[in-house]
Amino acid sequence: MSTRTTRWLAAPLLAGALAAAGMTLVNPLSAADAGPAAKHPARARNVIFINGDGMAAAQREAARLYYAGLDGQLTMDKLPVSGQLTTSPHDPRTAITDSAAAATAWATGEKTYNGAISVDVDGNPLPTLGVQAKAAGKATGLVTTAQVTDASPAAFFANTANRSAQDEIARQYIEVSKPDVILGGGEDWWLPAGSPGAYPDKPAEDPAEASKGTKGDLIAAAKRRGYQYVSTAGELAAARKGKVLGLFGNEELFQQRPEGEGDVYNPPVSLATMTTKALGTLERDRDGFFLLVEEEGVDEFAHENNGTRMLQALGELEKAVAVARAYAAAHPDTLVVVTGDHECGGLTVEDTATTDESGDGISAEDGPFPVKNSSLTFKLDWTTSGHTGVDVPVTAYGPLADRFTGKHPNSYVHDVLAAALTR
Repeated sequence: MSTRTTRWLAAPLLAGALAAAGMTLVNPLSAADAGPAAKHPARARNVIFINGDGMAAAQREAARLYYAGLDGQLTMDKLPVSGQLTTSPHDPRTAITDSAAAATAWATGEKTYNGAISVDVDGNPLPTLGVQAKAAGKATGLVTTAQVTDASPAAFFANTANRSAQDEIARQYIEVSKPDVILGGGEDWWLPAGSPGAYPDKPAEDPAEASKGTKGDLIAAAKRRGYQYVSTAGELAAARKGKVLGLFGNEELFQQRPEGEGDVYNPPVSLATMTTKALGTLERDRDGFFLLVEEEGVDEFAHENNGTRMLQALGELEKAVAVARAYAAAHPDTLVVVTGDHECGGLTVEDTATTDESGDGISAEDGPFPVKNSSLTFKLDWTTSGHTGVDVPVTAYGPLADRFTGKHPNSYVHDVLAAALTR
């Protein structure tokens, strides 16, 4: 048995807590209601686009076994339309995408190089769906467990040649693209170096975190432009109608490390809670809305080959999908799309047989993990700590969902969402 497996088994209470939480994750709506016969308008007024960063088929299957069991289904897999997306960028150095190039393909319809935020291969800015939706009169928002200025949300609302320029991305949010709802982490990028905000510099859990912006006090600038600023779950719950900026941590809303080395997934505000608040705010716009929802923990913990925490993040993503699916059931003019920007970890779901290969480091297995409502278990086997080029599943519900049937490049997402957001 590998060292990694031993470390996981040393935390049975966590496994039990996760399994118990899984009981709440199954979509309470009936299978008939979720089926392809459901009636939807020809046009989508609202779009909820959900990114499980780093999530491909193996991640979804691991979550299904763990949270729903052999014969169960996750809410994200109950969405009646499914297809596949390829993810390769247009990068002269590699055929494997990063989050920036992948999200740029979604947001603009154009392939580009890794690290680019909605600029073409020559560095020229491209029109983004977030800005176009706002120009069409729709409310817009983003919710993430990453920094709000991280690559995936940034591609929908900003343009920069380098994804690392997160303070510039923040500036563009409040001065240019103006999303109505901004919820997640990354307070460090909104404040100048040496000027901590609600979250202190150099916290004990990660002393490397500290305010580092170069664009002045962007939180104060946001307030001047009409944003309410909140930094705790209680403040978010009490936020009144109108534009809201919520930053709930220095950087990501978790600590991404290998098992047993200070790894923590316990966001101050859950992804489902942020999603619920965002929907309640955005739905007031009679022209409809666009909301990006992202769970970053799937990718970050897969980079660490940390199966325990990756499953936690997948469980929280599933809860947010259930929120979106329930909203769409009550608002049939809402398109819900769930996918991933790329795969991370080269993950496979394996039998627990001791004769199977395993090893140390990157090739080590995680587990065993329980299959819900059975005596069976499974292991997670990693082949890399980086991204891979496998296809990612896409599932959808609502008007225009049928367009996702089949296999398409990731830039095809833009074509479908644009039909709903830019008319």
